[in-house]
Amino acid sequence: MDILAKLLCDKLAFCELSSSFEQAKNIVSSNKIPIMLCSDIILNEESLKHSWEITSDSIAAFIANKLDSKLLIATNVDGIYDKDPSLTDAKFINEIDVKKLLSFDESSIDLMLPVLLKEYGFDCYVVNGKIPQRVLSIINEETCDFPYTYINNH
Repeated sequence: MDILAKLLCDKLAFCELSSSFEQAKNIVSSNKIPIMLCSDIILNEESLKHSWEITSDSIAAFIANKLDSKLLIATNVDGIYDKDPSLTDAKFINEIDVKKLLSFDESSIDLMLPVLLKEYGFDCYVVNGKIPQRVLSIINEETCDFPYTYINNH
């Protein structure tokens, strides 16, 4: 993850690497986007169990909670489906309650993310990150005429 963070930061002039929550807050206050170097943070964090149920999705939720920020998960599909999106009968889900998502055995997000969303009281967007304009549209709170999934925590 740290290697990918460095590669991404090299390509984006409006971003800066951060290795701590305090440094990330300072980067935000300078109107840049922090890209977290997560390895040291998560290795020393006891609240995140070390298992295959936790991927970058849950780590992003953990960091968003620490920084008191919103959460958007960019993935390689349009959002969340009721089953594997490669199956012809898979149905796209525009909006889902986090409690319902807790019952899913698999989706385009990791299994721990709904647990953390519920614990933190977060809503979350899941969008196709292979189309950067979609990510930017959600960040900029523009009208979105493309598929994405909104996970609500009401």
